[in-house]
This record gives sequence, structure tokens and C-alpha cells, in this order.
Amino acid sequence: MQNENFADAVLVVLGHGTTLNDQSAAPVFQHVAELRRRQIFREVREAFWKQEPQVRNVLAEITGLRVFIVPLFISEGYFSTEIIATELGFCFPDNLKLKTQNSELHYCRPVGSHPSMTGVILARAAGIVKQFPFPRAPKPAETTLLIVGHGTERNAHSRLAIQRQVELIRGQNVFAEVGAVFMEEAPFIQHFHAVAKTKHVVVVPFFISDGLHVVEDIPVLLGEPEKLVKERHDAGQPTWRNPTEKHGRLVWYSPAVGTEPHLADVILERVREAANIFLPRPAPAG
Repeated sequence: MQNENFADAVLVVLGHGTTLNDQSAAPVFQHVAELRRRQIFREVREAFWKQEPQVRNVLAEITGLRVFIVPLFISEGYFSTEIIATELGFCFPDNLKLKTQNSELHYCRPVGSHPSMTGVILARAAGIVKQFPFPRAPKPAETTLLIVGHGTERNAHSRLAIQRQVELIRGQNVFAEVGAVFMEEAPFIQHFHAVAKTKHVVVVPFFISDGLHVVEDIPVLLGEPEKLVKERHDAGQPTWRNPTEKHGRLVWYSPAVGTEPHLADVILERVREAANIFLPRPAPAG
């Protein structure tokens, strides 16, 4: 086993970003702050694809001998492995190292496909039911867990991370059922009641941020009136009341997985993998 020493290295946490919603960038800043606090790297920087500071400009400013770019993305999908990786000069997954005049750049795997994300999903599901045990907290054995993804037909790998999590959690035989629903491909979120056969349903959005998809689009697709969702959002209120009955199901809806504190450890392990340093895998808290 190699010694872990990143004192000469720069970590860049890369998010998608958007100019439409401030919350989209929040997980990037959250995990960057935590990793700066740990003082493992010479420098930790945030960067984005769709907002400032843009990743190309950030990389141009860095002079570190080693630079590790960790995509804070949910899957090895269209943006993280095709668009962004190619634009930065990498070929995913065959060539993830690039030498420039001043640095050696490493493009790491996205956080969402990491094995410990299973624990993050389970923690989100347990946490939301514990927080809102009305009229009583249902037992997992009488509950359906649905993992929500974006989905896209542009890249077949986009849904693989979610399907893998469904298989892993289903194999634990904790919930009555475990399934996946998507915004842009079948099975669609608005048909969740056809997937979930039990009365109690816990929905966990497998998204990085509590952005517009999570706080507005998905609640509407689950059955809340769009006007009501927007009124709640504009008033700074939760856009989903836990639990809410829809289509004969009592539905709990959790925050996105990307703000879970354990993701800082996942980012760090993605760096270790790129550097060929293999340490015991961290277990998520809770």
C-alpha cells in the first residue's frame, strides 16, 4: 500500500452548475469547505461546467504538480463521461490522465457510482421517515423504496448507477419492494403508484443538489399541483409535506443525496483510486 500524501496536489470538485437556481451549486461548496478544513491537499477548488468559476478557467490558474478533478455527478453518464471529459482532453474510461506543461491532471470517476452510495440512500430513506413519523413510522418490510433519477436516452449508462443501487438494496431484503423511476424515461415518476404496490412509499431523489428538479419538478410529477409547489417554494417552505397521500399511497420524499456529509469521504476515495492508493473503504455515518 502506498502512503497517502497529497500535500503537493490540488483537488478540484467539479459540479454541473446552473444560473437558474442557487441551490444547484450548494453541495459543491459544502464539500469543498469540508475538504479544505481537513488540510489534506495543497489547495481545494470548486469549479463548474455551467456557471462561474468555470472549470477551464480554474484549471488554467492551477500550478500544482498533481491535479485531481472529481466530478460531483450522480452517474457515469452523458455530461460527466462524454461532454466534460472530452472537452477537458480525457477519454473516459480508458485515458484519465493528462500531462500539461506544469501539471499532471487526473480525471476521477463520478461520486454517484461509488459503492458506499448505497448507505447514503438508506440513510436518507430512514432519516425522512424518522423525522416525520405520521401517523406512525412504517416498518421497512411494509414500505416500497423508490429511487428517482433523471434518465436520458442520450447515454445508456446514465441510469446504470441507479439500477445498481436498486439491485444492491433489493438484495438486502429490508424493504417490501425497491424500484427506480425517472423523469425522462420509463418507468416515469408520474406512474410511481404502478411500481409501488405497498401503501407506504419512501422516495429518495438520486440527485446531487436540491435544485429545481428536486424541489419543483419531482413533487409535481408525484402529484402535487404545480401552482401549490411554486407558492410554497416562493414562500421558502418545503414543496412536499411529509407524508402526503397520492394515488392511495402515503408518500415520504427525502432531500437529494448530494448534500449528505459522507460525500466528502467519497470524493477523497475517488482521488485515492486515481492515485492508486487503496485504503479501507469509509462507511457512511448513520
